[in-house]
Amino acid sequence: MADRPCTALGGLTPLEAAHTPALDALAARGRSGLLATVPEGFSPGSEIAHLSLLGYDLPLVFEGRGVLEAASMGVSIEPSEMAMRCNLICIASDGTIKNHSAGHISSGEASELIDFLNRELGDGAARFYPGVSYRHLLKVRGGDKRIACTPPHDVPGHLADSEMVRPLSPEAEATAEYINRLIKRSQEILPSHPVNVRRVAEGKDPANSIWPWSPGYKPAMRTMGELFGIRKGYVISAVDLIMGIGVYAGLEPIVVEGATGLYDTNYEGKLQAALDAMRGGADFVFLHIEASDEAGHEGDVMLKKRTIENLDHRIVGPLMEALKDFDEEVAVAVLPDHPTPCDIRTHTSDPVPFIISRSDVEPDSVTCYSERAASEGGYGLLQGDGFIREFLREGF
Repeated sequence: MADRPCTALGGLTPLEAAHTPALDALAARGRSGLLATVPEGFSPGSEIAHLSLLGYDLPLVFEGRGVLEAASMGVSIEPSEMAMRCNLICIASDGTIKNHSAGHISSGEASELIDFLNRELGDGAARFYPGVSYRHLLKVRGGDKRIACTPPHDVPGHLADSEMVRPLSPEAEATAEYINRLIKRSQEILPSHPVNVRRVAEGKDPANSIWPWSPGYKPAMRTMGELFGIRKGYVISAVDLIMGIGVYAGLEPIVVEGATGLYDTNYEGKLQAALDAMRGGADFVFLHIEASDEAGHEGDVMLKKRTIENLDHRIVGPLMEALKDFDEEVAVAVLPDHPTPCDIRTHTSDPVPFIISRSDVEPDSVTCYSERAASEGGYGLLQGDGFIREFLREGF
């Protein structure tokens, strides 16, 4: 939900322009600061930012986005296999990438297309696995991860042919060529599939290409229990990537019906799941809301503002009210993983604003939640595992 000043909002960020009484009250009772979630040398992807904010040493544990999503999907990665995130995207008639999500295609439609791709392109070396909406998985037997792959949400409006996979070593040339052949073949067969014919007739964007990216092998991650002593933790999200990070971190995934990853997600159901987990003895609950990020990718300033207000009114406010009836103190933190400014429609590496509210932490002078306000907070600028250690303190 972090952003930059927007002309449409009179020079305010969506977070500054949004009506957020609950977040502001939380800021007033807690301490604020900025967190650098993208270490030097890494691109500002959600996988990087989330691993970082949870306290992981990225050079030691990061193996690409695909393997993390595979964990959430229950797909095992063998030592001889490479996994990749695989988007269904929309390419415009002029050959440019129109969007990274095929117009936010439904999971049901996408599942039909993934089955079709397996029948047509599954040659023993490649296999596709359906995920949620446009987010899917590709496994390649014998693949070499030393390839340069551009995340599609980073290049809307760019020519697809100029963003194809490139080898980073001579040994990876065969892998790059193979992935590019899959992409080109998908562009030949997907437009005529009944799902896409129907979508075009309805005025929707077709899913007329696959776009694999973020390759890697099975990672070796210690759990948050091993790192921080968390005994019973949960992760709640509509996004396979976040659920997969939770699995490797030793957090139990909770699937909430109606959780979409978009502005229409089931806010109340996700909050109820978090409260139920805490009442059931959880030490730690990671509750993830994706809606503001997707609004940023769409470049929709007013929708992003509305998603922030939904977070405030439908998650944070009711959460703080419910915690009044708890028998023990509960620490609460709020933060984005990375900014997704509406003007560029992709992620940046700028530090993100955060709040930590704990009964044993003295409040600072900040009384509202925003990028600029948090820069004046008592925590200053944190990096590495600084945030998660401040949040957990000696609680475990």
